[in-house]
Amino acid sequence: MENTSLNEKINELVVKMAKEPENIENYHQLSELYLQQKDYDKVMSVLDSLLAIKPDDVQALVGMGTMWFYERDFRKSLSYYNKALEVNPKNFLIYYNIGNVFAEWKNFPKALFYYNRAIDLNSSNPEIYNAIALLYQDIEDYAEAKAYYEKSLSIDPENVNALIDMGNVCFKLADYETALKLFKKVFVLNPDNELIAVCIANALTLMKDKKQAYAYYEKALSMTEDKYRIYICYAISLTEFKEYNIAEGMYKKAIDAEPKTSNAYVLLANLYSSLGRISESIDLYKKALQVDTNNAETYMLLGNAHYLNKDIEQAISSYRASISLAPENDEYKLIYSQVVDDYVKSARGEN
Repeated sequence: MENTSLNEKINELVVKMAKEPENIENYHQLSELYLQQKDYDKVMSVLDSLLAIKPDDVQALVGMGTMWFYERDFRKSLSYYNKALEVNPKNFLIYYNIGNVFAEWKNFPKALFYYNRAIDLNSSNPEIYNAIALLYQDIEDYAEAKAYYEKSLSIDPENVNALIDMGNVCFKLADYETALKLFKKVFVLNPDNELIAVCIANALTLMKDKKQAYAYYEKALSMTEDKYRIYICYAISLTEFKEYNIAEGMYKKAIDAEPKTSNAYVLLANLYSSLGRISESIDLYKKALQVDTNNAETYMLLGNAHYLNKDIEQAISSYRASISLAPENDEYKLIYSQVVDDYVKSARGEN
């Protein structure tokens, strides 16, 4: 019914536009309706037509910039935002959007400059502070990121994105108690979100509250058919509490759920390796490489397992494969050279 109503409104506007081709408001309304339909090509077509009539229409310029941003053509996006800025240099939203473009380009100074300019014009918009917090999060300045999330939440205490992201930042800062409070607040606002239930369980795991952690993992599992990531997190928690047999079963459930994804194979192999079950770990690393054939880290882990199994030639072969896939990784090169040196010395009878 809603779609029918929306289509009727669109048809009515198209007729009106044919009768009143100079009426700018009709173009704005039609682009909004196409946006509701998520028909972005038609949104851009309408805005293009509007700009042909009124090249300095700020709303249309910003709209086109945003459409190109969604298309990830950031140069075109920026060109439209700059045109809008020339028309209206006091519009905070334009500065915010330009900041987003530079953030995508990982240009921290320029992104921060435009976000701050947006704050100068509108200091009460929480999304600007969220954006700045993400900038700092990207460069791993978690203390500064937390400060900006706090500012955002002081304006909008129920801003879900800020609550989640600040929870993740508190995780990085090992402030698990605050992270837990934030995730629980989100869960109250979004009680059907299984990923937030997992975040709560992860925090409880690191706070050593086994009973509550398990309860939230079970709750998360009951909320979705997509259980792979939950199995993984649950297994890691079980390992943390030294319940290795149950963790092994949980990893196997993850493998059964997504046999074409390598992560569970690798994590279970790591568990086997830590328990001294080296042959089993080797088999699983090999299975992981059948799924993800060009993973340098898995080749390195396989090399380590061969080394622990005293199969030095196989270890060297795996290390060499790892280096060929990640030639810039100095750590891999160091391990490889040390093992090769030891092998050569042993072959010469120097050890």
